[in-house]
Amino acid sequence: MDAMENLLTRRSVRQYKPDAVPQEVLRRVLEAGTYAATGMGRQSPILVAVTDRATRDALAAENAKIMGRPGTDPFYGAPVVVVVLADRSMPTYVYDGSLVMGNLMLAAHAEGLGSCWIHRAKEEFDSEFGRALLRKWEIDGDYEGIGHCILGYADGDAPQAKERKADYIHLVE
Repeated sequence: MDAMENLLTRRSVRQYKPDAVPQEVLRRVLEAGTYAATGMGRQSPILVAVTDRATRDALAAENAKIMGRPGTDPFYGAPVVVVVLADRSMPTYVYDGSLVMGNLMLAAHAEGLGSCWIHRAKEEFDSEFGRALLRKWEIDGDYEGIGHCILGYADGDAPQAKERKADYIHLVE
């Protein structure tokens, strides 16, 4: 897929098939995330790709609880959740993690996958629930949850792009 076409046609997907994402496809998407620009090239983010159903469901339950909607699936049935965390000691960590999220979503689209940025990772990983997961995953450091990039095959058509607002771009010539 042409890069500009990919940028202009990616949309957030909110309904997924239960089909697993092949490991080689997931690895390409994850690798693209590692090539996101970071402040001074310090690579403050880390990515945790969750394909284990029990862990994915535990993350979904905690996320739904934080959202105030227990019993729902804020991950829309997606079989993969990529947790993006970033090292708080870096002054650009939020921006770094956000760029990783963008790369993941664009790479997913290029690979024929749907994706969506799901919030509340900060609250999750600032809680005892999240800190326990980090210990279980043997991740040490002062990491903040930046977002969850959910991945999978879309169940239905991708949403159409909304019309761009009139004053989006200002040219100073």
